[in-house]
Amino acid sequence: MTERTGDATPSGADPSRPAPEPHADPETTAPDTTPAAPVDAPDQPTPRRRWRIGRQLTIWTILVPLVAVLAGALFSASQGAAQGTDLRSAASGLADVIRDEARRATMRAAEVTRLQDEVASLTELRTDRDEAVAGILDSANRYAQHAGTLPVTGPGVAVSLTDSPLRGDQIPEGLTVDDLVVHQQDVQGVVNALWRGGAEAMMIQDQRIISTSAVRCVGNTLILQGRVYSPPFVITAIGDQGRLQEALANDRSVQIYQEYVAAAGLGYEVEVLDEIEAPAYSGSIGLQHATPIR
Repeated sequence: MTERTGDATPSGADPSRPAPEPHADPETTAPDTTPAAPVDAPDQPTPRRRWRIGRQLTIWTILVPLVAVLAGALFSASQGAAQGTDLRSAASGLADVIRDEARRATMRAAEVTRLQDEVASLTELRTDRDEAVAGILDSANRYAQHAGTLPVTGPGVAVSLTDSPLRGDQIPEGLTVDDLVVHQQDVQGVVNALWRGGAEAMMIQDQRIISTSAVRCVGNTLILQGRVYSPPFVITAIGDQGRLQEALANDRSVQIYQEYVAAAGLGYEVEVLDEIEAPAYSGSIGLQHATPIR
């Protein structure tokens, strides 16, 4: 047989693949069993400690943006609710103050009535004994009717003013919510008209008023001599019924109010009464502010 020289290729083998490495001869090649020299390396944290630090950083990374987002949402909600105003409503506080002052006024009015009765009793005792006191009392009685310090009974008229029953979504075009309520000038206009009509005595609600009585409105409530009233507001006057009604019909302020009666549904009613009882005025009759008419 003839021997082939050179590298032999096994049958079925892929000549493109690399040939396997030759086996090392155990007699000529020995493994290196010399231990490797230690390499100096910096101290490294243990796996447990490294995992704990990484977890803490992850929690703070999530919490800090979350807190910032929540804070921003709260500020935005507060600004939207306030609309540039104070979140605390002053209306409720004002109503509480008015109620407290009304209770104090009722208590003081009762005390004033008690003291007036005591003064009247003592004055009556002195009148029989002292001519000077009797003269002063006679002079005071002559002016008492004009000052309103005596009760009066007689025929007259009663004017009732009340808010419109319309709701906010029923406001006619060209009007506002402010046009649906009775205002201070409306009450004052009726009072002035009745005085010009020759009223001998007048009341608002259950209180006697005089020419210096002040009418004040807060919202849709009326404050008169320390007491608070809600509509309807009733003004009662004793005097000639024809003259009083004519004065109401000719007063410009009352005419303007009646225009809003037709446009906004405000309430206006005049009632003729055969007998009205007006109690004596119990407030102070001393002038605190006055300006001479030139």
